[in-house]
Amino acid sequence: MTAAAVAPGAAAPVPGRDWRDRFYRSRDGILLHYREYGDPASPRAPALCLGGLTRNCQDFDLLARRLAQQRRVVCPDLRGRGESDRDPDWRNYRPEVYLDDLRQLAAVARVERAVVIGTSLGGVLAMAMGVAMPTMLKGVVLNDTGPEFDVAGIARIIDYVGEDLPQPDWDSAARHMADRFPHLSKRGDDIWRRLVHNSYRQGPDGRLHVNWDINLARGLKRLVRGPLPDLWPYYRSLKHVPVLALRGAWSDVVTAAALDRMAAEKPDLIAVTVRDVGHAPTLEEPEAEAALNDFLADL
Repeated sequence: MTAAAVAPGAAAPVPGRDWRDRFYRSRDGILLHYREYGDPASPRAPALCLGGLTRNCQDFDLLARRLAQQRRVVCPDLRGRGESDRDPDWRNYRPEVYLDDLRQLAAVARVERAVVIGTSLGGVLAMAMGVAMPTMLKGVVLNDTGPEFDVAGIARIIDYVGEDLPQPDWDSAARHMADRFPHLSKRGDDIWRRLVHNSYRQGPDGRLHVNWDINLARGLKRLVRGPLPDLWPYYRSLKHVPVLALRGAWSDVVTAAALDRMAAEKPDLIAVTVRDVGHAPTLEEPEAEAALNDFLADL
C-alpha cells in the first residue's frame, strides 16, 4: 500500500491545542505519526522538523508554535519513536528506511518544498535529502550535527539508547536523566521539565518507560562496528542550499574542528555556537532563536 492510498487521519480539533495529530502508513505498513501546526495554506515554505535518534515531535513544540505564526510546521515521529509504531524488525531502523518514510510523508502531507530543521540524526537525514530529494529543500538547519562525529559521543548515545530503566515517578525520571546527562541540568527548569516529559511515557505497569524502541541501539551498534560512513558527499549536496549550522559549545558529538571544516567546505554556511549547552541545543536558547529568526526571514 502506498502513502497516496492512505488518507491522513486526525482526531477532531481540541480546544486550546495548537496542533493537529495526524497518522499515515509507510510503504511497509507501519503506522506513523506527525504533528502539524499553522495554516496549511500559508504562502511561506513549510518547516519540516526532524528530531534526534530517540527524540519525538514534542521536542519542537515551542519552536513550532512560534514558527506557525507565519508558516505551516510538520513534525514527524520517526518509526520507533513517540506515537509512531515500533517496527517488529529492528533492521529497518536505518537511514534509507527513514528517508522512504519521509517521502511518503511528503506525499500524504502535500509538502513539495520545505525548510528542514534537523537535530542530530534529523540533520543527517536532511543532508541525505540533498541527494535523495534535492528539489524539496528550500533551506536546511543542522542542529549539532553534520558529516563528521566524535566517536566518544556516539558511544555514549548507544549506551543510553539501548536501555529502558523504568522509573516510578517524574522526579525519579528527572534524577536519572540528570545523572546520565549532567550538562542538561544547567538549563532552565521549564526546559528541563519538558525534556524529561518528552523522554518518557507511562506504560501499562504504571511506571515510566523511555519513549522510543530500545532496539534502535541494535542497528546503531551494527553501523559503528566498522568505519563510520563518509557523510561529506551528503553535506556537499547542500552546496546550493542555504544552511544554518548550530553547535552546542559543550557538544561531545560535533567538535569545533568539524564545524570549522564544514564552514571551509561551504563558504556561505552560517555557523553559530550556542553557549553553555551540549548535545543538542533545544533551539530555544537566545543565540539559537536569533539565528533561526534571521535565517528563516527570507525563506
